[in-house]
Amino acid sequence: MTNRELAKLLFEIGDFLELQEVPFKPKAYQQAAITIDSLAEDIRKIYSQSGLKGLENISGVGKSIAEKIEEYLITGKIAYYEELKAESPIAFEELNKVEGLGVKKIKKLYEQLGIRNLKDLEEAIKKHKVSPVFGFGEKTEQNIREAIDFLKQSKGRFLLREVLPDIEKIENRLKKIRGVKKVSIAGSVRRRKETIGDVDFLVGVSEDIERYSVERIMNTFVSMDEVIKVVSKGDTRSSIKTKWGLDMDLRLIRLGSFGAALQYFTGSKEHNIELRKIAIKEGLKLNEYGLFKNKTKIKGETEEEIYERLGMEWIPPELREGSIEIEVAKSKKIPKLVELSDIKGDFHCHSAWDGGDMSLKDMAQDAILRGYEYLGINDHTKSLKIENGLDEDALLRQGKEIDKINREFAENNIAFRLLKGSEVDILKDGSLDIEDRVLKTLDYVSISIHNNLKMTKEQMTQRILKAMSNPYVKILNHPTTRILGKREECEIDLDAIFNYAQKRSISLEINSYRSDLDSQSAKKAKEMGIKLTIGSDAHTKIEFNDMTYGVFQARRGWVEKKDLINTISLDKLKKYWQLKTN
Repeated sequence: MTNRELAKLLFEIGDFLELQEVPFKPKAYQQAAITIDSLAEDIRKIYSQSGLKGLENISGVGKSIAEKIEEYLITGKIAYYEELKAESPIAFEELNKVEGLGVKKIKKLYEQLGIRNLKDLEEAIKKHKVSPVFGFGEKTEQNIREAIDFLKQSKGRFLLREVLPDIEKIENRLKKIRGVKKVSIAGSVRRRKETIGDVDFLVGVSEDIERYSVERIMNTFVSMDEVIKVVSKGDTRSSIKTKWGLDMDLRLIRLGSFGAALQYFTGSKEHNIELRKIAIKEGLKLNEYGLFKNKTKIKGETEEEIYERLGMEWIPPELREGSIEIEVAKSKKIPKLVELSDIKGDFHCHSAWDGGDMSLKDMAQDAILRGYEYLGINDHTKSLKIENGLDEDALLRQGKEIDKINREFAENNIAFRLLKGSEVDILKDGSLDIEDRVLKTLDYVSISIHNNLKMTKEQMTQRILKAMSNPYVKILNHPTTRILGKREECEIDLDAIFNYAQKRSISLEINSYRSDLDSQSAKKAKEMGIKLTIGSDAHTKIEFNDMTYGVFQARRGWVEKKDLINTISLDKLKKYWQLKTN
């Protein structure tokens, strides 16, 4: 998490400087933050190998910022940040979490209403003091109220995509401890829930493990750099609180009971209750120690043997929510869920043309290294000025560059294709912001809504349906406009959208960054025979890895390889979309 934590601090330094109206510096810090956040390599490794000079060689990082990065890597703090934070009368970090509030609006609220923190803002909203402020209005005030309510609901939850890499680092660290035979993450993390509240590590050890080995395992866990508080430390269980606020438990499990414990602590609670009911009907008892006949343990070493003894297939953790999965498992019809290795390409990623950090050629080469057969360039269009959206002329120029790159691949016998796509903005009236004369030159057109999100359910639905009627549209991106952890979905009649998508063979996207569609909607689309896609929505190189979280979302929705377009080969895709040859 070092890169992310450091990027966050640098962003906030830039924000504090912007609040003070310091020229030039804010942008420098913010650009450095973007670069560091998108680094594929851990910045600690760069520093350990090349020192301060290595930091200065990072694009956008000058000597002054490099020295502050060095200070953070050595001490865990940046004195300059602490000074700016102490000087500021505004709890910027707190207010900045409210969607719709940027630096300028936060500053205006402070200057005109004396709002310093979230509590002040809530009071002002209750008394309707925000709407009269120039540049706000009643609609903005209502949006801020809803954003605050959303923040409260999300308190104490962590986005899986933000914390999983660090959880897995700890898992790998535990595996290397002498005396440890097995390690598994359990709970909602193993079920790949979108958000999690805490983390459970199960550590498998031999039946005759020595006392000093137990001490070594527990001491390692509670003394990690990430720990800010040891809640408890024992022979079989220890609990810690990490510096980013996430609670973690480690449980020592004898190998003979490891499968039973893994099943029990993976959950969900509803799933476990149903399993225990089945066990009771068969005169058995199931708990975290094993499956018992009277007082004799008959199964417990693996999950598979427990499910098999109870008359069903092993159920993937993502499906264990206590709904229909047990009945499906009894009938031996659990689907083979999509795997990351099934993905042949990505239709939703952004190039340097609209603010991404990679050239078209670099994106293609990265995709080839990932084993992809194709990559769709899906830059924003002209209505999204904040995203450097492309107009008709720019799209045509980009298309020519893509054709040139594809010719080079063909000449070198590289079986890979860059696809000419675009994330075309749906305007308020449902029309698209790019003319058909240009849309028809693209390999595919995807459409998205990015603004005017507070329309009525009927208005929003009709707006999307009109956009979907365009003959060149192949994909509807992030259909409900949700951004997990930031914004709820808009009011929309998904049944009407799904029915029209089915009728016109338009694919619906599972957006990895936004977690939209949600898993239940993805399952419904699958059942209707609507083809889905998984898009990373990557703007930087490291964000291509977010495809992983889209796959998790799809798996929770019972999605198989055959339900997705971007699992088919390039040759099949050419036929499916009737792609023109270059």
